[in-house]
Amino acid sequence: MEPIFLYDTTLRDGLQREGMSLSVDEQVAIARRLADFGMHYIEAGFPMSNPKHAEMFHALEIIDLGETKIAAFGMTRRKGVTAAEDPALVGLAECYAPVITIVGKTWDLHIEKVIKVDRHENLKMIGESVAFLVAEGKEVIYDAEHFFDAFAAHSDYAVECLRVAAEAGAHWITLCDTNGATLPQDVAHAVRTVRAALPSARIGIHTHNDAECGVANSLAAVVEGARMVQGTVNGYGERCGNANLVSIIPSLSLKMGFTTIPEDRLTELTSLSHFVAETANLQPDSWAPYVGRNAFAHKGGMHVAGMLADERTFEHISPGAVGNGRHVLVSELSGRGTIVAKAQEMGIDLSGGDDVPRILARLKDLEHEGYHFEVADASFELLIEREIGIYEPMFELEQLQVVTEKVADGRVSTHATIALVHGGERVEAVGSGNGPINALDTALRAALASRIPEIEAIELVNFKVRILDEGKGTGATTRVLLDSSDGEQTWGAIGVSQNVIEASWDALVDSLAYGVRRRARQAANTKSAS
Repeated sequence: MEPIFLYDTTLRDGLQREGMSLSVDEQVAIARRLADFGMHYIEAGFPMSNPKHAEMFHALEIIDLGETKIAAFGMTRRKGVTAAEDPALVGLAECYAPVITIVGKTWDLHIEKVIKVDRHENLKMIGESVAFLVAEGKEVIYDAEHFFDAFAAHSDYAVECLRVAAEAGAHWITLCDTNGATLPQDVAHAVRTVRAALPSARIGIHTHNDAECGVANSLAAVVEGARMVQGTVNGYGERCGNANLVSIIPSLSLKMGFTTIPEDRLTELTSLSHFVAETANLQPDSWAPYVGRNAFAHKGGMHVAGMLADERTFEHISPGAVGNGRHVLVSELSGRGTIVAKAQEMGIDLSGGDDVPRILARLKDLEHEGYHFEVADASFELLIEREIGIYEPMFELEQLQVVTEKVADGRVSTHATIALVHGGERVEAVGSGNGPINALDTALRAALASRIPEIEAIELVNFKVRILDEGKGTGATTRVLLDSSDGEQTWGAIGVSQNVIEASWDALVDSLAYGVRRRARQAANTKSAS
């Protein structure tokens, strides 16, 4: 199995994504995680560009990243000075990073209009910069910016730029699809040409995703002989992003027969993807290939039935190979197999009973009314329990009342009063909030917190309202979705009614009931294990 070297540029190119910003501590945490995962190179940017970068390089210098190499990033020398006189190149030579990646121009458009030199001077800038850094003891990666645009316009000169870098001692020459517009067949043709012209050069590939081909282009380059792949975690980057290493790595390892990271670490891929997203304060993409929550989600009844017969029918790999899991979605499209599979996730065996047709009929009736159990797993589990007669309600509601008052000066106050029975005792509580649902949540917690301590760990994290039949105006049916979390898992609950408060109450009760049962089960399992 031939090795492919992985070069992560999340901390440099990835940070060019709009709205993405990381503190030094967050960048160091990501670097540690990438190193633990087995990334070969981590590009940390230009150490002299700003104080934050300088601080980050200092922090990275004093921590142990194992065999992972830190790469500093810069450009070829400026025109009119020697490499040894260029402050930026001198700074790169003096920084602790063992690897220096320098980018140089290849395309006439940039040579003439950006750096404003002739072709010969551009070649000298490339060769002298590489030679200077190699003489300083650095491993040098030469990134040929806009290589594929240059190759399409003047292939001989584009290859000559690479030749000059290689002859000056560059350890890698990287072909960059900087505009992200090249298609896989054109990448393949260019890499074949370069391999024929420079058979001893080690070739890397760096692609962007503007034509939705970043991953495909990287894989096409590998097929033709590239042995370094540059990209970012989750494809973060400027415009449409960079090539997504999270998709590239398992494709190389599981489908193409190459060695990338240590085999036992591939199961950490999903957690790495989510860690970087959450550290960057970005929502993990539920539809991301390999690692998304829905990457192995099955909704259609025929699909679920096929899965129960043989997982290979509708899964291209085993979810566990990349640290992900299978997820069965329930909806009006569900069949018997979906209900059985979902019950199995709950630890309930329905394969031999008569409950499934009744559950399926009830599910479809509720979906017709406006319920959407695909995004309300907690409510669906409780539905199954109710239909098979094992559901035990947290309490019995006697009455609830919500009062909202707005006074002349614009102030708004909301108060909820509830009366319920728990453990044979009648309990009353009052709660205030910034709206009716917040007030009901506060009142319910006030009534039950001392009686059901698991409630304290449950937090409402999302609240969504949708009008289902807009033509009826204020008399329309309302769907309320609540997401809750106990810090370890997030679950959804749903309520549907013409009264938004009733719909919200039903979703709230389901959400808390599921969370309490989950916490209680965890405690019981921990106790039995000990």
